[in-house]
Amino acid sequence: MESGATPDLVLLDGEVLTADAEFSVARALAITGGRISAVGGTGEIRALAGPRTQVVDLRGRTALPGINDSHLHGAAFGTTRPPLALDVAFPTVRSIADIQESVKEAASRIPEGEWIRGYGWDPGYLSECGEGGRMPDRADLDSVASVHPVYLQDFTGHLTWVNSRALELAGVTRDTAVPEGGVVHTDGAGNPTGLLAEGAQELIQGRLPAFTREEIERAIRENVAVLHKEGITSYTEPGLGPGGKSLFAGASDQLTLDVYGDLARAGELGARVSVLLMLTGMGGSVAEIAEGLASARIPQDVDPRLLRVIGVKLFADGTPPNKTAWMRDEYAGGGGFGCLCVHGATDALRTTELNEMIRLAHIAGHQLGVHVTGDRSLDAVVDALEAAQIQHPRDDPRHYVIHADLPGPQSLRKLAEHRFGANMNPAIKWTIVDMLAEMLGPDRAAYQYPVRSALEAGIPVTASSDAPVTYPNWRQGIAAMMLRESKASGRVYGPEECVGLPDAVRAYTVNAAWQDFAEDWKGTLEPGRVADVTVLDGTITSLDPHDLPDVPVAMTVFDGGVVHSTEGL
Repeated sequence: MESGATPDLVLLDGEVLTADAEFSVARALAITGGRISAVGGTGEIRALAGPRTQVVDLRGRTALPGINDSHLHGAAFGTTRPPLALDVAFPTVRSIADIQESVKEAASRIPEGEWIRGYGWDPGYLSECGEGGRMPDRADLDSVASVHPVYLQDFTGHLTWVNSRALELAGVTRDTAVPEGGVVHTDGAGNPTGLLAEGAQELIQGRLPAFTREEIERAIRENVAVLHKEGITSYTEPGLGPGGKSLFAGASDQLTLDVYGDLARAGELGARVSVLLMLTGMGGSVAEIAEGLASARIPQDVDPRLLRVIGVKLFADGTPPNKTAWMRDEYAGGGGFGCLCVHGATDALRTTELNEMIRLAHIAGHQLGVHVTGDRSLDAVVDALEAAQIQHPRDDPRHYVIHADLPGPQSLRKLAEHRFGANMNPAIKWTIVDMLAEMLGPDRAAYQYPVRSALEAGIPVTASSDAPVTYPNWRQGIAAMMLRESKASGRVYGPEECVGLPDAVRAYTVNAAWQDFAEDWKGTLEPGRVADVTVLDGTITSLDPHDLPDVPVAMTVFDGGVVHSTEGL
């Protein structure tokens, strides 16, 4: 601490998890000028306080570095929540009938003809869709909203449910040409049922009114407000730019990146945001990547510790359960698979195209985050990243695989050798692993997201929510890494891949800071680091991991200022 300076804020008598190399535990810390100025015992830190110092007695609560959700679609999360969209996610809804009631209420207050949007439905938690049940269809929505077009996106962002009016406006019939990689579900007579998967969603999304600048700004602000309550002070927007027009109904478009820039310049962002450029949609080509790299519009004159465009996102395949992951073997439940990246070409052409897309972004100097959800696609991506680095050596590019759910031993070795990262989604596994066990087979489902194997290989593992795919409750993510249980059945999948609390915490703090090229100034509670702090209303080291997800965040400190606090702190 600077000579003569007194702290602005001290936190006393708590469990301070520094997340440093030794995972040291202190009792108190001091914050001065937006930075951690001292960490130590309660008496030692109390003695530093002056008459203007804000003193907070933690009373045994846990303080840890501000949480960094390293893959979170922030603007999309904001647009998929009220008031911009209906909440049709579990546990708000538990049945198709519940969703009908929500849509019916919206239709009663929204002017005739305007779109009704909703987000988050999951057939795994709708009572009518259980074993021997059925999927939703347009008739369910027609019965409660016949004159309003209705657009309801599922929790993964890869499946859309619409009514007849929406299909009519979009011109979708049994004869409509479907974008490659997409699926329009049909009934026995060949007519659309109202469910559209993957690229076919663009048929509907192209008819949705574009988000306005005001709506995007509101979505970002709403998102950050929720994140403050969850103790999240940093996150990665994994794909913004011209290729984001068809993702999350346009919430990942260039306009969103522009609005982020405006908020950061005005000092109103309230979080540290790293951005991957989205130069193409789900798919893309070498030509599109080359054009995007040449024409990308990046916010200027912004504090890089608040907003920084750090890399490029590419897609190597799609996402289960819609059978688009590029797998070595077919799904256990049957059905084929495809690679969105190169639109169903042969394996050799897939690999050639992917290699060149990765090479172009690599030589342009970008960090690469590549979406992979199949074992075959992951191997292909790791090989391509390795080839780019060997052919065009760069100092520490920190490329990483997004989702990284089924890496084999060879890919783990290569990732570690080149100091590439693995970004995993433990709460997604917790949410859908029973379904994946039926689809992928129990062995692959058990191995999915092998956190321990990756760490033991020497890979910096980061953990993230992929919100709005799952709610950004990092405590649930930590519990999932420690327990590897299913939300629905409680069954344990792959207990040998469980990790302890220190490794789980690091995945949301210092490892995530590493992914951001920021481990020297954030991610731990050490003197000199930025003062981003999360305080739990409990003592995390003594909690049963099963109880951790429900523990509230008592306080969030961002850049030295308290941005969230519950009663009693």
